[in-house]
Amino acid sequence: MKPKSTPSQANNSSFSMDDFAKALETHDYNFEKGQVVRGKAFEYASDGVYIDIGAKSSAFLPIQEIILKRSTTLSELLPLGEEREFLIIREQDADGQVTLSLKQLQIKQTWDKLAEMQDSGQTIQVKVTGVNKGGVTVDVKGVRGFIPRSHLIDKDKLEELIGQPLTASFLELDREREKLVLSQRLASQSARFSEMELGQLVEGKISGIKPFGLFVDLGGTTGLLHIKQISQTYIESLPNLFQVGQQIKAVIVDLDEGKSRISLSTRVLENHPGEMLENMAEVMASADARAQRAKKNISNAT
Repeated sequence: MKPKSTPSQANNSSFSMDDFAKALETHDYNFEKGQVVRGKAFEYASDGVYIDIGAKSSAFLPIQEIILKRSTTLSELLPLGEEREFLIIREQDADGQVTLSLKQLQIKQTWDKLAEMQDSGQTIQVKVTGVNKGGVTVDVKGVRGFIPRSHLIDKDKLEELIGQPLTASFLELDREREKLVLSQRLASQSARFSEMELGQLVEGKISGIKPFGLFVDLGGTTGLLHIKQISQTYIESLPNLFQVGQQIKAVIVDLDEGKSRISLSTRVLENHPGEMLENMAEVMASADARAQRAKKNISNAT
């Protein structure tokens, strides 16, 4: 004799597939554009991949929204059944299907990382992809950036930079406008500043002569040798003593990274007032030994 059905059993047996479908329809999955979801690939198609994200309808990942390396196949990148994250780029259509992207998720994550690096004052590695009259375009893991000509170390022959890696600092990051402006020059200056200290002897090339002093190219950054720091005696005319392109050694007497300022001195190398004017070659030849004495004096003064 079969046992009688209890009320709970009768209620369970009356819950049909139609009831299940209606229950699914009333469930709010809240899938929205811009949302990151986890899912598993379960079927490949000629134009993309179907992804199970736990909704009543499968999601779709178009082939153009997948970043495939030359040596990577679709099955290697997205093995069936392996869970990973996707970005929703189009909300549910009439069939309840959302469209996903791996490429745009990577770009979003890159912007997030770039913002963190900017906040912490880090530099980034970029690759030059193109040239225009204002500078060069660069790629940062799918994000397009720009380095103005004035912020490049080598401002000539920009075409030769295409394909080359550069180290750059941030000038402007605007995620909403997808604007990323960088500076190779500032990154180089920052690196050079980290290698410098007060009292250090440096060597560079005179890049400019002004009435108030000399600008010295120190390889990626510029120092100022003020006219009063050249010698302990009065100098009437700098062009009579120096020329652009001339190599010169000097001692760092002031560093201000915030203002990108390096102050240099050769007067501290003199054994007597006016020696830089009378015998500059001798001062330069023995600059290393003279700098040791100058460094001690600078340390005692600070």
